[in-house]
Amino acid sequence: MNMTATQTKKFAEELRKNMPRAKWCETLICVPACNLSVALKAFKDLRISVGAENVHDAPQGAYTGEISAEMLTDLGVKYVIVGHSERRQYFGETDAMVNRKVHAVLSAGMNPIICVGESLKQREAELTEDWISLQVKAAFHGVTPERVRRCIVAYEPLWAIGTGRTAQPEQAQAVCCHIRAVLRGLYGARVARSVTIQYGGSMNPGNAAELLSQPDIDGGLIGGASLQPDQFLAIIHAANQN
Repeated sequence: MNMTATQTKKFAEELRKNMPRAKWCETLICVPACNLSVALKAFKDLRISVGAENVHDAPQGAYTGEISAEMLTDLGVKYVIVGHSERRQYFGETDAMVNRKVHAVLSAGMNPIICVGESLKQREAELTEDWISLQVKAAFHGVTPERVRRCIVAYEPLWAIGTGRTAQPEQAQAVCCHIRAVLRGLYGARVARSVTIQYGGSMNPGNAAELLSQPDIDGGLIGGASLQPDQFLAIIHAANQN
């Protein structure tokens, strides 16, 4: 819940000054629903896709204040964050709700960014892999192999979100590797390799390059660092690795 429509437009203007001309990594910015129209126009010529931060699983109905997948696709949105830790923590989203949202997003022709992650207590109790397995299997329940290829999984350890703490590269790699192993068990190696897996725990210009160099970390789900154009651009540079 950051930036007004006016601030979003100004943010795009700042990015435009220093955005590389060459084709770099795929870049996506997810904004609040009220900023989507402005963002779609502002980022159009910057090779930046626009996504939504949330969606309701129902196609329509008496859900005042919510936004449906069809509403998003009609605007031109291609990506939606599903099951972010803050949605789970503050708004009570369950694994079953996340699964329904995944199906709604895929049925609308969009791409879900499915968030999973463990708490500090779960990590200290050595439950990380069990918890992540449960979340991944629940989120992908009923999703066909053809549709899995359109999914992105973001590993966001709850203990490293908004705290300034970051998982060590080997810790993040271990969990992302486990996520791919779970997908491999569900869909086979070829499909598992096609899924983009991101790390989303306080990634910043100082640690992005090392995190993104890990074999199973294909990208980053950037939080606070994405609000400053210079920091966001530095992470984009870090992601452009051979």
